[in-house]
Amino acid sequence: MLAESEYTMNNLFAQLGLDCSDEAIKEFIEINKLPKGVSLKEAEIWNESQRGFLQEEWTKNSMWTQVIDDLNLLMSQDGE
Repeated sequence: MLAESEYTMNNLFAQLGLDCSDEAIKEFIEINKLPKGVSLKEAEIWNESQRGFLQEEWTKNSMWTQVIDDLNLLMSQDGE
C-alpha cells in the first residue's frame, strides 16, 4: 500500500500503465483535453481496465480521489 505522500500524478499514471515522467504527463494532458461536459471517468481515451480503476477509486473515495480530481481539472475544457 502506498503512503499518503505517494498518491501523486506520476504514480497515478504508473498505476494506469502509462508513461509517468513529468514530460509525458504534460504531453498526455495537452493531447487529451476532454470535450465539454465529459468527465475524466467517462473519457474514451481509457481502456476498460483504466476506466474501471478510475471509476472504482473515485466511487470508494480512496486516496487516489484527489489526484484523479486534479487530473480531471487539468484535462477539462470547461474552464477555458
